[in-house]
Amino acid sequence: MSRHLTQPHTLGLYHPGESWLHRSPAGAKLLGLLVVGLGLTLTPSAWAWALGSIALAGVTLVALGARLPLGTVLRALRGVALLVVGVGAYQVWRSGWQEALGVAATLLALVMAGFVVTMTTPVTEVVEVVVRLARPLRRFGLDPQTIGLAVGLMLRALPTLLQVFADTRDAARARGLERNPRAVLVPATLRTVARARRTGEALAARGVAD
Repeated sequence: MSRHLTQPHTLGLYHPGESWLHRSPAGAKLLGLLVVGLGLTLTPSAWAWALGSIALAGVTLVALGARLPLGTVLRALRGVALLVVGVGAYQVWRSGWQEALGVAATLLALVMAGFVVTMTTPVTEVVEVVVRLARPLRRFGLDPQTIGLAVGLMLRALPTLLQVFADTRDAARARGLERNPRAVLVPATLRTVARARRTGEALAARGVAD
């Protein structure tokens, strides 16, 4: 059995490897993701399309340099394709095609950068970084371990949520409703909420929320 199918401590999108990015500290990768996110979101709209496209190309090169299966990254991006198309269409109506291209490029670059980090970082390393950063919050009554647990659950849930949207989209396509956003968004949202409730009930039954 392959290694990535037997590691319970990793993200659902984690792809084991020995590349320079896999060996980089989780804190450095999260800091890089933060810098990229701030740089893209704070970019003036007139430059957003160019910088977003450059960032997207750069993240793609990083993924290839880390020997990540690009097909897996692209399949994961399909889960946010509907969001990108919807936001882009709104921006075309509101501000024109150039603004729409900027927003779409920025979203894709951010999402792909997040996938690259999750595919090269075990969830335990991410949680350890979050717990260390959250220690000063003890003075406000917040438990760093609980914050780390919340982040870990969110990251572990990401592949499942992407699969929910993919399955819902396939079901809508089978009914001939692939062009109807409600046929995808409503069932996917209901399934996501139901899963969140089951997770919350399981945590409460184990006394995690006490």
